[in-house]
Amino acid sequence: MRTIDRDLHPEVTSSFTSLSTDQQLALLWFIYKEVGKSITPAAPGASTASPAVAEGLFKQVSEMSHEEQLQVQRDLIEHKNSLISREYGALSDTTKLLFWYLLAQGMDRTEIIPMPEDYKLEAQATQCMNQLQQLEYSEQMTALRSLVSVMGVDPSSSPHDPVTGL
Repeated sequence: MRTIDRDLHPEVTSSFTSLSTDQQLALLWFIYKEVGKSITPAAPGASTASPAVAEGLFKQVSEMSHEEQLQVQRDLIEHKNSLISREYGALSDTTKLLFWYLLAQGMDRTEIIPMPEDYKLEAQATQCMNQLQQLEYSEQMTALRSLVSVMGVDPSSSPHDPVTGL
């Protein structure tokens, strides 16, 4: 399992990683909703992103039931050893960020399990959002990339799992 570089933005990193899995997912959604306002876009056209790869992984997730989609997202955050977690773990950090951006767009279109309309962030998640909003553009991108980079399972450093066969 990889670790977040806590030296970059320790307050954001600490706030985010202390949240429950579902609060982390909710916060990623709220960050997406802030795109174009106080949080900068995920740079879908960034030169280090592999749009076709991110879109391929997104397509796999979008073809699942809403319950399975939610479980995949939880598995990524919790580093569960699954095929999707391993595929995600092999992506570049910028492509991982693009993948989460595609998931959020899919949620907007209800292709991906949407957030309940009346959902409210808990105070700790709101604090993390505020910390992120206070960062400059490049710092926001670095912090977001750092947060999503450690999700999933790195297939090159994970031992064989006899339970999953991976």
